Parts: sequence; C-alpha cells; structure tokens
Amino acid sequence: MKIQNVSHIAVGVRDMDRSLGFYRDVLGLHVSLDAIEELPPIGDAPAIRRRGVYLRWREGHHESFIVLDQQLSQAPFGEPAKTFQVGTHHWGLWVDDIEAFVARAEAAGVPILVRPAEGDTLAYGEPAGGVVRTAFLRDPDGNVVQLDQRA
Repeated sequence: MKIQNVSHIAVGVRDMDRSLGFYRDVLGLHVSLDAIEELPPIGDAPAIRRRGVYLRWREGHHESFIVLDQQLSQAPFGEPAKTFQVGTHHWGLWVDDIEAFVARAEAAGVPILVRPAEGDTLAYGEPAGGVVRTAFLRDPDGNVVQLDQRA
C-alpha cells in the first residue's frame, strides 16, 4: 500500500472566466474538462451545483491536475488562506523558465509577491548545495501560487 502521486488540487474561485485568464493563459495549463457538476454533501457542506474546470499540464493516469471550482448553487464565500495559516495556504508548480512565467504574469497584471530568488535543494528532498529558483504569484482570488525551477 503506497501513495503514488497527488491526484489534484481544488481551488474555489469567484469568477471562472477571470480565473481561467490566470491558470490557462498565464500559467499555460490546458482545459481537459469544463462541466456543470452536481456534487453530494461532503462532511458539513451541503450538496452543491458547480462549474468545474479541470486543468492539466500533462496527460496520464497518475498525473496531477488542478480543478477550478465556481459555486453555482450559492454565492461564493470565504477568503483566501493567509500564508502559513493552518490548512493549505499555497501550492507550488515546477516550471521550465521561471523568468518567462514571471514576465508573462507581470504583463497580465498578476501580482508578483516574490520575484525569482534562489534557495537550496535540501528542502526539495535532494542533496544540499543545489539551487532551486522560486517565485510567488497571487491568483485573481488572492490565492498564492509558487513557481519553482531547478537551476
């Protein structure tokens, strides 16, 4: 019994078209499914109707993906997580050209929280002394997205 990979990350959004401008056009993810879905109650959340847009960077049975989730059965609620609070407060994506991603984000008016900076590979489960370049962006709903590139 073992975990094989992260299946997906679900991100609640207020305005799907605005969010697609970030995830699809700035980050370059492609839409694999755009559907109106009826979901059963989960925990203390009631059954809901949503627009779910599934975004991928690569196809495959065990490839991770992102689901943008816009509530249709109720008004969107809540605020984005604050960095370092309990719960998921950001997620990171490996990229091949961090400077190009940041330039494209900046041209689109995306807030750049941290410009590309160097960190040690030790935190990524690799031997110390290697370099990973990292930047932080904010999506249209205020969620923090980290970009990482091995140097």
